[in-house]
Amino acid sequence: MFKLGIITDGISRNFEYALDTMVETGLEYVELQYLWEKQVGDLTSADVERVKRLIDARDLKVSCISHHNLSALPVDTAVVAPAYREHITTLERCIGVAQALGTNLVRIFSFRKEMVLFGAEPVISEGAWTTLMNRLEEPLQIAEEAGVTLVMETAISGNVTSAVLARKLIDEIGAPHLKVLWDPCSSLYCTEVPYPDGYEVIREHIAHIHLKDGVVNLPAATFDFCAMRQGQMDPYYNDIVDALKRDGYEGTISLESVYTPVGGTREDGFRESLPVFMELMGR
Repeated sequence: MFKLGIITDGISRNFEYALDTMVETGLEYVELQYLWEKQVGDLTSADVERVKRLIDARDLKVSCISHHNLSALPVDTAVVAPAYREHITTLERCIGVAQALGTNLVRIFSFRKEMVLFGAEPVISEGAWTTLMNRLEEPLQIAEEAGVTLVMETAISGNVTSAVLARKLIDEIGAPHLKVLWDPCSSLYCTEVPYPDGYEVIREHIAHIHLKDGVVNLPAATFDFCAMRQGQMDPYYNDIVDALKRDGYEGTISLESVYTPVGGTREDGFRESLPVFMELMGR
């Protein structure tokens, strides 16, 4: 049976309320991104103790610490630059939070997206891929020393937008503490077909999954979120779930509730998608 959870701010940033809603709806695995008025990597030690008490009191478990580590930062930022050092400091705090809350997964991103990583001049961002691997050396060393795994999200705004690029990065870096946080819906924006194309490329490297739905119009540069099975992910959900069962996937699947109905709230969007999500997962 799959481990099912949610990014809690997809319900509410009122953390206690989000946890109570998880208990009500049968979701067991807490993914932490925004809590109250803070991002998870900005929590104080006292905050983390409070978070642990609240989670333990409801017999829930933590799946992933999902701060926006290494997001929106130019990939050529020098490792001694204050902006890079700030991200490293926050990553170290996130690792501490992960250890305190009983998970070994910490999310990272692949810096700010360069438009063309490979190909011909003059459009190629010369050296960006090599620089990306260089800039990940210190984070991966820190993760190895701490005994945690960094999960690289396939994200619209990063350099690793697809399963293909995630696999390429993992193969070339060869670090056992680097896995994939697969977000197949986000990879629609780079035209990757989620199944079988995306899944088959990275299936043995997936450590965490985000599921949501949306509609991409690449020529118009739009990405609109919607309730599950109302968008372009619908043709792929069943095949993905069947493949995960076949391959014995042991990680968590988080409902990424980012859809807000017109005139409604984020929680309204969550409650619209939840029955579909649970049915898809066989619950």
